[in-house]
Amino acid sequence: MEDREIIELYWKRNEDAIRQSDNKYGRYCLSIADRILHDMADSEECVSDTWLRSWYAMPPQRPAVLKLFFATIVRNLAFKRYEASHAQKRGGSNVETALEELEGVIGSADNVRQDFELDQLTHCICEFLDTISRKDRVLFLKRYFYALEIPEVAEATGLSAHAVSVSLSRTRGRLKTWLQKEGWL
Repeated sequence: MEDREIIELYWKRNEDAIRQSDNKYGRYCLSIADRILHDMADSEECVSDTWLRSWYAMPPQRPAVLKLFFATIVRNLAFKRYEASHAQKRGGSNVETALEELEGVIGSADNVRQDFELDQLTHCICEFLDTISRKDRVLFLKRYFYALEIPEVAEATGLSAHAVSVSLSRTRGRLKTWLQKEGWL
């Protein structure tokens, strides 16, 4: 089923929208949540919550890219669940490592999750991503949006882990300069 048809089902309040969403994007959303949570039961719950959130978001929203709409919702839900389950224990996980890499650019690791949700900062980062090469943008999103580990990013892009690491470090440096220029730092 086409995305526009699925969106129409949501707008018509047809419960088949949830089934069609799960059929088309369930595994995709589950992989995003599981990369953050590393717990299949929690990840499945985040995906179920994604369909519920989508049900209440459409209408009034009409997503331009349904896959990205679902990815954003499931990612935010997974981060909230991760934060709640790891409130007392810190360190060691891939998610914490990815957030700590951005710590020097945006703020403390605890504030990174909150800062990313701010519309203005998100817009600023999106503008920055439009200024960098497609390759660097893909690496940045795979690491910081999808929370892939460096070796996974390397495998997905055909680069060495060292090349990915160096590229991400340079991109973080350029992001820091961009955010300073824009008045965020």
